[in-house]
Amino acid sequence: MERYLVISPHTAGECKQALIDVMETGYITHFDWGCADGDHTGWVVIEAESPKQAMMVVPVRHREKARVVRLMKIGPEDVAKMHS
Repeated sequence: MERYLVISPHTAGECKQALIDVMETGYITHFDWGCADGDHTGWVVIEAESPKQAMMVVPVRHREKARVVRLMKIGPEDVAKMHS
């Protein structure tokens, strides 16, 4: 399985409904939220088999705005290989 960062933005006007929608998917406590600081975005790191599977944590009505980024660890030896 791969690790993915799922980024799900919404507007201030959509905030309450977006949170309700995520709560209904069962992932409300998995997300970190920037809403209280004026950044109406939810972020979650999840293990999944594909970006499509990772996107399943986002309610359907919010998927058009959401993004999925595959994450990887890079160690010192990886940096050396990249620049040689």
